[in-house]
Amino acid sequence: MPTSQELDQRLLEILACPQDKGPLLYFKDESMLFNPRLGRIYPIRDGIPVMLIDEATDVDDAEVKRLTELADAEGIKLNFEV
Repeated sequence: MPTSQELDQRLLEILACPQDKGPLLYFKDESMLFNPRLGRIYPIRDGIPVMLIDEATDVDDAEVKRLTELADAEGIKLNFEV
């Protein structure tokens, strides 16, 4: 059973960015889903992904780079293939 910070794999497989409908990177330790194409973070609160554009956070280029490098280093892949 997933912890409050861990998303169910079946749920993760169907989540998409509400704006561009593309795949996301899931950072369990940071409780967020990240869209590297738009530089946008969707928070996960109490184990529930908040997939509302108005609740998302746009990040700067430095944060996009950090998250992209972290994903590469930790083997975090997009949650589905386009």
